[in-house]
Amino acid sequence: MKRIVFCDFDGTITQSETFVAMLKHFTPVLAERLLPEIYAKRLTLREGVRRFIQSIPSVRYSEIIEFTRAQPIRPGLLEFLDFLKTEEIPFVVISGGLTGMVESVLNPLKDRIHAIHAMEVDTRGTFLQVHSAYEGGTELVAKAQIMAKYQADQTIAIGDSITDLNMALSASIVFARSPLTRYLEERHKPYIPWNDFFEVREYLRDRILSRSLEQSLRTH
Repeated sequence: MKRIVFCDFDGTITQSETFVAMLKHFTPVLAERLLPEIYAKRLTLREGVRRFIQSIPSVRYSEIIEFTRAQPIRPGLLEFLDFLKTEEIPFVVISGGLTGMVESVLNPLKDRIHAIHAMEVDTRGTFLQVHSAYEGGTELVAKAQIMAKYQADQTIAIGDSITDLNMALSASIVFARSPLTRYLEERHKPYIPWNDFFEVREYLRDRILSRSLEQSLRTH
């Protein structure tokens, strides 16, 4: 069985909501007004995120990258990536944030990451302009649309927020942290709670891969 892991970045790979923290830092007035609207689903991610990013002067982009680079990674990521590499399971990062932000944190681990999908940013104008090759519906980065590009028998999603909801609903197996757990419960979508990547690795090794091995041995 071919498996692929799709993983969020902000608040999932990083220990805190890096993108939200960046918005609060660089667009405090707008963040105070619009973030509650997004969480309450009265404002779409597609509209809200574009308004945030395109209100930031382009000259501050380098500050955004430095702000992100300092964010700590959730424990167990390196060990989890090594485990996936050994099992030949691709690890795909799908972020609703900026590609430069994701790469500033994950660049040392790039040899273990199959692909990164996020928003591109244009700094040539007075204010930042964002572009996404996967813009659709209510999202600037339509995560389920990206997942559909990959051929897999079993898709494993790891996330923590409303930005990961469509990805989680499309996945075979979901590892979820709060507040994503609340949105999944509202939709009666099963999920596996987790705290760090050590737990995700152990669950996959002990519950998923070992079960597949047993089934394979029975058929032979």
